[in-house]
Amino acid sequence: MTVLDSIRGPADVRALPPGSLADLCGDLRAKIITTVRKNGGHLASSLGAVELIVALLRQYDPEEDRVIFDVGHQTYAWKLLTGRREQFDTLRTEGGLSGFPKRSESRFDHFDTGHSSTALSAALGYAAARDLLGQNHQVVAVVGDGAMINGMSLEALNHAGALQTRITCVLNDNGISISPRVGGLALHLAALSASPFYRRAKRTVKGLCGSLPLGRRIESGLERFRNRVKELLSRPNLFDDMGWTYWGPFDGHDIERMEEVFRLAHLYEKPLLIHLVTKKGKGDPDCESAPVKNHGVGPARPVGVPKRESWSSAVAAEVTRRAALDKRIVAITPAMGEGSCLGEFAARFPSRFFDVGIAEEHAMTLAAGMAAGGLRPFVFIYSTFLQRAADQLVHDVALQKLPVVLAIDRAGFVGEDGETHQGFFDLSWCSSIPGLQMWAPADRRSMEWVVGKSLATDAPFAFRFPRGAVEDDLLGDSRRTEDGLSVLSKGSQWAVLAVGSDVSLALEARGLAIQKGVPAPDVACLERISPLPEKALTDFCSAYQRVVTIESGYVRGGVGQQVACCVARAGSSPQFVQLGVPEVFVRHAPQARQRESVGLCPERILDSHV
Repeated sequence: MTVLDSIRGPADVRALPPGSLADLCGDLRAKIITTVRKNGGHLASSLGAVELIVALLRQYDPEEDRVIFDVGHQTYAWKLLTGRREQFDTLRTEGGLSGFPKRSESRFDHFDTGHSSTALSAALGYAAARDLLGQNHQVVAVVGDGAMINGMSLEALNHAGALQTRITCVLNDNGISISPRVGGLALHLAALSASPFYRRAKRTVKGLCGSLPLGRRIESGLERFRNRVKELLSRPNLFDDMGWTYWGPFDGHDIERMEEVFRLAHLYEKPLLIHLVTKKGKGDPDCESAPVKNHGVGPARPVGVPKRESWSSAVAAEVTRRAALDKRIVAITPAMGEGSCLGEFAARFPSRFFDVGIAEEHAMTLAAGMAAGGLRPFVFIYSTFLQRAADQLVHDVALQKLPVVLAIDRAGFVGEDGETHQGFFDLSWCSSIPGLQMWAPADRRSMEWVVGKSLATDAPFAFRFPRGAVEDDLLGDSRRTEDGLSVLSKGSQWAVLAVGSDVSLALEARGLAIQKGVPAPDVACLERISPLPEKALTDFCSAYQRVVTIESGYVRGGVGQQVACCVARAGSSPQFVQLGVPEVFVRHAPQARQRESVGLCPERILDSHV
């Protein structure tokens, strides 16, 4: 029996003798590595936060205190130690544990996360609620160094500094060294500033100075002396300037030291930032040597199944090829260079590659400025993160008609990452932006044509593509016209109109109908989403009694509804059935199962004709 096997919940972690903690951390890492290598997930971040989470659970009580993790990449040890050890093998599987914190999953998960840089704002909200309701619990936000540079984190830091309420931010620094204070004095200074005696003495000295004839001058001199000593012991500190007290840096793998710091933090009554330095991927040699590569790990591939090229890789390769011919092309990504397969672009054109960090709003307006200056920027961004730059896309790109190209990755169903990462919104909201031309290429050949078209278009341009393997050629010769509508078959009384790569699903449905000996639908692929090719669509749809539209996005406000309206305006009246995502958040599961859960499968397509 391992130490981890004895842990049923947070109380058991607090009850462990210090001598058992190293074994517990080893058990946690072994369990995380085994499970994530099998199921997929965020490996390196969780391995680096093991000791940090153990120390938190020994000094904070999640029954009462509120601990909020930014993004949630690092929370696997938290799940294992808060009553979910027996379910941990189900991590990121259908019906199993989420890969992110979820309030519906455990009372110890205090805020749902998945996107970056939300923890400080949520924690400050919790602290404000505590104060107004007369409560007294601790509120802690655990934030990574990458998330700390995001505008939302900085906004929350600024607001908390102004409110001066009791809130603690634990900065998990596993990459960017902020290091305002160094040396053995860090803990001493933290202990001193947390001491009630120190605070009372400070108030007493201030009161005495106020009553003496030269008191204000003495107090001013003491304040200057204190600040001068502080300057000598620290580097310039953003957090101090924003109204936070800074403690650290401390070793984020030294549980005893972290427990001491967290105990002192309980005594502190104002915004406090505790800087911990950790090693991403600690305990796994492969993760330690390649933490970026092992940040997100896919599920184990079945033996004998060859690895196919992904859409991300194919798009990056095509833009890289074009960049060799056109020096105006630059690539921008908000901390997704690895996921968007931009390594070759960055290596070949380092001065034209811009990874702006977790800063989607900045990425979009940076691209707008570059386009205004004569460049051709490609913004590689996941559909779910594009939502964070909505205003910048409208205000800074579209209103000025600037030739920015959006390569919208992970559009549609994303699988095991679940609700927070699904790419369902872009079809409806991007297609409503005036002047933005939007495409959904069906396959590699279409994508290459669309990339070329984007460079020939002197206006905002976007194209979306799914997570998964790219098909070379689905459309054959019925393809690539300016209207973006490819008709693959004719002669039936009903048709399936598929958006982009969903045409593969329509072709499967047609094949199933032929196999069953039932009326098979004609199939067409719509690749131009905005503006819609209204005449071509009307001509096509008018030939059928029923048209079934399928799309990997929300039905409400989606392409299917827009097509139906466009055809109705022209006076045509076929029956329309729209298949897509209903008004629900789709939970984590394999992509195929997610599609089936909302009716995007060949059987349901055929049923829709009955």
